Amino acid sequence: MKQPTEFEKDVYAAVKLIPKGEVRSYGWVACRIGRPKAARAVGNALNKNPYAPIVPCHRVVAAGGLGGFAGGLRKKIALLRSEGYQC
Repeated sequence: MKQPTEFEKDVYAAVKLIPKGEVRSYGWVACRIGRPKAARAVGNALNKNPYAPIVPCHRVVAAGGLGGFAGGLRKKIALLRSEGYQC
């Protein structure tokens, strides 16, 4: 497994702070790590997340909706619902 970059480590650390049953946007994560214009890069980092579910990338959504998920949108919705989030 490829070692994560410093940027990816920062993204994963921020995502681990999102409480179960809640979601945050890619932009929120980008701001949280001090890179407010890097929302798309956050999404790319989460698409490669080798630490799921320890790093709960399913809790990160697009500003206008659920966004994507490497495991498929149905799985993302199922994971969020299992945590009590209303999609």
